Amino acid sequence: MSQTRHRCEFRFYEELNDFLPPALRKRDFPHDFDGTPTVKDRIESLGVPHTEVDLILVDGGSVGFGHRLCGGERVAVYPVFERFDLDGLTRLRPLPLREPRFAADVHLGRLASYLRLLGFDCLYRNDFADDELLALSLSEHRTVLTRDIGLLKRAALRRGAFLHETDPRRQLREVLDRFQLDSRIAPLTRCARCNGPVGPVPRRVAAGLVPDSVARDQHEFSRCRSCGQLYWPGSHLVRLRRRLAAVGVRL
Repeated sequence: MSQTRHRCEFRFYEELNDFLPPALRKRDFPHDFDGTPTVKDRIESLGVPHTEVDLILVDGGSVGFGHRLCGGERVAVYPVFERFDLDGLTRLRPLPLREPRFAADVHLGRLASYLRLLGFDCLYRNDFADDELLALSLSEHRTVLTRDIGLLKRAALRRGAFLHETDPRRQLREVLDRFQLDSRIAPLTRCARCNGPVGPVPRRVAAGLVPDSVARDQHEFSRCRSCGQLYWPGSHLVRLRRRLAAVGVRL
């Protein structure tokens, strides 16, 4: 005997509409299903990863991902709203980490470098497998940054963020806004190459490791404690500051 078909009404808000076909965006629409599936199952079947959802209202009441649909309900799905008071409602995203930590997928190398330059802990390799990113997220409480919707739909993943932007500088702005990180920027305290901590190094020590012209003209040097990469202010830093200033980031 076949299962009875049911129907409910869905509405997605704000950037969650980016995951939907154009015909379903910014409007109520019917959704048919069999049995009594969880609301999480139906949301992801429509293309929206659970990591992007912070609030679900079923007939006006907040519910968790495990809430089962029976038919006849109206389901409203919201992303995170940092400026709204949602006390008393069931928020679905994990609480923010005291010290934000990220892991970027293989397509986000430039973003990872930018985050590191601003002082944020961001792991990156150009050969990360999805399983590695998931394991890092779970074991080290890292937020996975990606444009891979399939990765964000992995059931075990609790901390993830889909990047709507494709330009690395705009992606940086997106991450800073989503996680409210502007006040936590600590420029040039982490190595853009390896993610290690960076600290000052005496000029006399750096002088033998850099070109003569740099040793002569520069007075301040810093060095990565992990890989030994040397840093000093120069024209490259001026250009970088100009590029980031275009998206409202001060370095």
